[in-house]
Amino acid sequence: MAAWRSNMLLEKAVAMQFVKENTNVVMSFHECGGNVGDDVCIPLPHWVAEIGRSNPDIFFTDREGRRNTECLSWGIDKERVLRGRTAVEVYFDFMRSFRVEFNEFFEDGIISMVEVGLGPCGELRYPSCPVKHGWRYPGIGEFQCYDQYMLKSLRKAAEMRGHSFWARGPDNAGSYSSHPHETGFFCDEGDYDGYYGRFFLNWYSELLINHGDLVLSLAKLAFEGSCIAAKVSLPALLPGIHWWYKTSSHAAELTAGFYNPCNRDGYIAIAAMLHKHRAALNFACAELQFLEQLEDLQEALANPQGLVWQVLNAAWEACITVVSENAFVCHDRVGYNKILENVKPVNDPDGRHFSSFTYLRLTPLLMERQNFMEFERFVKRMHGEAVLYLQV
Repeated sequence: MAAWRSNMLLEKAVAMQFVKENTNVVMSFHECGGNVGDDVCIPLPHWVAEIGRSNPDIFFTDREGRRNTECLSWGIDKERVLRGRTAVEVYFDFMRSFRVEFNEFFEDGIISMVEVGLGPCGELRYPSCPVKHGWRYPGIGEFQCYDQYMLKSLRKAAEMRGHSFWARGPDNAGSYSSHPHETGFFCDEGDYDGYYGRFFLNWYSELLINHGDLVLSLAKLAFEGSCIAAKVSLPALLPGIHWWYKTSSHAAELTAGFYNPCNRDGYIAIAAMLHKHRAALNFACAELQFLEQLEDLQEALANPQGLVWQVLNAAWEACITVVSENAFVCHDRVGYNKILENVKPVNDPDGRHFSSFTYLRLTPLLMERQNFMEFERFVKRMHGEAVLYLQV
């Protein structure tokens, strides 16, 4: 079986020389390249691309028929279109092979966490904002439900509801870089909150949750079906889509699959799904609140702080572990202090805090003397007791 992005091809004897402590492993079922922060290009396996050339509907598709080859459409999760296998069977076969091949790493506790990719960039979301298709911040993005398999699912849902004419995507939802008020679907009192809009958004978001549920179920089977069951954590990565949060529709969240308008909490069901699998929430939000002062966020009616609190409250209420990573490059003390304040809050009456934090990423700029001194100070404080927000 062809390797996705993984250390599968690394000989164990060589790996043992470098891996001595607890290690996090990322199972990535998406291509790397073309997104913010990507400085390499790692495409999907060649055999998948070959199938895609003859059957492009295995990929997410927008209203104009443009294919997004970052990852496989969730419409084929249960469709045997990958040389006789479904997409989730391919994911499971790879995870199980990795588990068997690196058994000693699991048994010795060297591998302590396995993060399973659930969508583009590894995140549980639709690829609604692809730069290569014309998206620019703070565009609302576009729905990605026009491959034949997702349309088949939509037709089935519409027929079950008794409204077969609802088997279509919205025709007034704008384009990738539109703003909510420019569309009939996302504007205040728009169609998103009508009978058809609620039906469509519920179906669209349920597909996202069902995909995460299915993949995490198989991940538990692959990694926890043995004596290592209590040793491995399965975090799921969730993006922080904070622009247009202060509008009624939360349009950018809706196109990404989060049914979270102002009159509905779209993160409770996701948290409940993660709790079902004892999975952690990896929320790239640790420094988002620091962005409130930026002018472009104000113009986009963004609310990073509101989003952070909503998602974290859903996680805390569901009693799931929260881990995090930085969404933006950080080398200064102010940014580090904001991360510390969010990851290890000192005033939480219930003593809630993040379980771990991943710093992104090691670069030559980080290794410059002053930057590295600040980073060293940040690491020492992260490993100490809960700290106050100090700017000195």
